Amino acid sequence: MSLIGKEVNEFKAQAFHIGAFKEVTKADLLGKWSVFVFYPADFTFVCPTELGDLADHYAEFKSIGCEVYSVSTDSHFVHKAWHDASDTIKKIEYPMIADPTGKITKDFDVYIEEDGMALRGSFVIDPEAKIVSYEVNANNIGREASELLRKVQAAQFVAEHGDQVCPAKWKPGEKTLKPSLDLVGKI
Repeated sequence: MSLIGKEVNEFKAQAFHIGAFKEVTKADLLGKWSVFVFYPADFTFVCPTELGDLADHYAEFKSIGCEVYSVSTDSHFVHKAWHDASDTIKKIEYPMIADPTGKITKDFDVYIEEDGMALRGSFVIDPEAKIVSYEVNANNIGREASELLRKVQAAQFVAEHGDQVCPAKWKPGEKTLKPSLDLVGKI
């Protein structure tokens, strides 16, 4: 069953964010765009490359009114320890949510029960806390932040311009499509 249109369940979690612990709840998602990026574990191999890539693009996400949250089943204490130990993770300015019980990870259907870890799931969430786009990869396949950013921009565009759709590789400022009978078989 698809998660498109599913409203994010209520949650309350600790996060490590800019040198401090803070609480994050569903209320933090309301009224703005959000991205949840689930990853298997701190102190691993592919994960820091992805989170570092997100850190490099974080200002772009913020400039379009989108908050980024990384989520793993590690504790917020482990997130801090990883931040202190890794030059790549030190770059992160977005909240790193701790989900040691797996509750949030299970709600997004990316929990690997036998491992107690998450799959690599990326979720775009609209200002009403509903999932509008997601992708889940096997844990040995890394993601690219620029493509996730493009998906957020496309989701924002179609939310504002409901009569238009964004074709493959669409980027802001490029031509969109307006579905009509005249387009059938012409593309």
